[in-house]
Amino acid sequence: MKFGRFTFDNHIYNGVIEEEIINIIEGNPMSDWSYTNSKVSINDVEFLAPITPKNVIGIGANYVKDKESLPNEIPEMPVFFLKPSTSVIGPNEPVVIPDQLEEVKFESELAIVIGKEAKHIQKENALEYVFGYTVGNDVTAPQFFHNDGHWTLGKSFDTFTPLGPTIETELDPYNVHVTATVNGVEKQNSPTEWMIVPIKEMIAYLSTVMTLHPGDVILTGSPIGAHFVGTDDVITCSIKEIGSLTNTFSRKSTHISVTQQ
Repeated sequence: MKFGRFTFDNHIYNGVIEEEIINIIEGNPMSDWSYTNSKVSINDVEFLAPITPKNVIGIGANYVKDKESLPNEIPEMPVFFLKPSTSVIGPNEPVVIPDQLEEVKFESELAIVIGKEAKHIQKENALEYVFGYTVGNDVTAPQFFHNDGHWTLGKSFDTFTPLGPTIETELDPYNVHVTATVNGVEKQNSPTEWMIVPIKEMIAYLSTVMTLHPGDVILTGSPIGAHFVGTDDVITCSIKEIGSLTNTFSRKSTHISVTQQ
């Protein structure tokens, strides 16, 4: 099932997407919701980030170039980092390059949306705590990385976490390709089986450090091929089973005021 969050007639709605039609729902998609009698065309809405997470957790350097390059063992302590919720934007919103920089990096990723509280879980049960999956772009300014390896500032600028366009709840996360194009030219295309820290192990490990809550988003790492981009570059991050997330890199932001339903 595909869930989307969108604006229509200056209001924000959640809905279930069936091909070209969105069935508007009421309630929380992750817990208690029901269909309304309203439907809209997918062509008449503006998609927003499908979730407004409290926590966004990313993992660094999590892909190899091919299956043969996978290590025999996963790292004892994977490199994780946090991104603020203020960095989250939706499809077609501009990614704002900080004034002091000429360029930043794009990073197309599969994003996990946690569906129920998880603490000290076993990897064999990890997917039971997942609500669904969306597409993420972990925009990064490595120029702001600390020499000692602190990544927080370089990951935290407003607009640096595009998410969307939908959340797919019926997905085999081990059998998808993460892709990205820059101005229409393919730059990334890797299967998720090339992850160094697989998804189940990732969720289980994080649950030993922090309590994962419904709506938390885990960015699972970006394939080989991410690079610097600048003003007016158009990045499309895609996972065929979920959809495509397109954002233009810009020097200024545009915001539209809408009303939550």
